Amino acid sequence: MKKAVVALGGNAISSTGKENIHEQFANTRKSLEGIVELIQEGYKLAITHGNGPQVGNALLRVERTKNDIPALPLGIIVADTEGGMGYMIEQSLQNKLMTMGINRDVVTIVTQVTVDPNDPSIINPTKYVGPFYTKKQSEILAQLFNWIIKEDSGRGYRRVVPSPKPRRIVNRRTIQLLVDHDTIVIAAGGGGIPVYTENDGTYEGVDAVVDKDHASAVLAHDIDAQTLLFLTDVDNAYINYKKSDQQALRNINVVEAKQYLNEGHFPPGNMGPKIEAAISFLTSGGQEVIITSLNKAQQAILGDAGTKIVKK
Repeated sequence: MKKAVVALGGNAISSTGKENIHEQFANTRKSLEGIVELIQEGYKLAITHGNGPQVGNALLRVERTKNDIPALPLGIIVADTEGGMGYMIEQSLQNKLMTMGINRDVVTIVTQVTVDPNDPSIINPTKYVGPFYTKKQSEILAQLFNWIIKEDSGRGYRRVVPSPKPRRIVNRRTIQLLVDHDTIVIAAGGGGIPVYTENDGTYEGVDAVVDKDHASAVLAHDIDAQTLLFLTDVDNAYINYKKSDQQALRNINVVEAKQYLNEGHFPPGNMGPKIEAAISFLTSGGQEVIITSLNKAQQAILGDAGTKIVKK
C-alpha cells in the first residue's frame, strides 16, 4: 500500500490574501496538478494545506466589525478556513478526477489536533498573525481584544499568538479508515484546530495556531503513511540559500538534515519547520520525506526531482 500525506504550501491557494474567490479557485486547480499525478500512480492520499493569508483576512474582519458583531476566537477562525478551503480543494479535485474518468471519493474533515496546555509557546507567544498596525492602533486593539501585540522586524506591529507543537490528530482513526479505503481526505488544514485534553478526557480549545508542517508530520505518523510530501514554492531544499555557493540538496539522511538545521541553513519562517517536521516523522517510523515545488510532485516521487530525506 502506497500511502502519503501531501502538504500544500501556504501560498498554493492565496499568496497575498487579496485574491478574489475566482482567483483562489484557479490557484487551487493549478496546485492540484501534481496531486492528480500521484493519484494516477496509485497513492492513497491525505492532503493538508496552509491558511496564513485566509486567517489574516479573518482577523481583519474581526477588527473591522468589532462594533457590530462578537469577535471570533482563533479556533473558530481555523475551523472556518479549514471548511472553506477544504471545499475549494475538494470540489476542484472531484471535478478533475471526473474529467479523467478516475473514480475516487474526496472528503474534507475539519480536524482537531491535541497540544500540551503547558507548551512554552502558550506562556510566551511569538507567532505573528494577521495584518500590520501602527503603534497607536496596536495599543487600542490590545486593550479592546486583550491581544498581545509586538513589533515585527521594524515593519509595524502585529498580533502574536501561541503556536504549540501538535501531539496527536483527534480524528486520526476516521482519517486512516477513509484513506485506507481509497478516499482522498483533506485534513489538518492550517495545522488543524488546537485543543487540549481535560483530566476527564474531554477536549477544550486553545486560542492558538498550530504549525501546518508539524501537523502534517503528525498526521502522516498517525495514519501510518510511508511518505510525507511537502509541495512548496522551490524545487529543492538548499544549503547556503541565495548565496554564491548555494547548493540544492537531492538525497540526504536524517543525520545530515539535523546537521544542516543546526548550522542555520533552514530559516525558522521558511524551510526550517519542514526540516524539523521531516526529522520528527522519520524518527517516529516514517520512510521518506520529499520537498519540492507544486509542479514537480510526480517527478520527485519517482526520484527525478526535489529533495528526498530518509532515515539512513
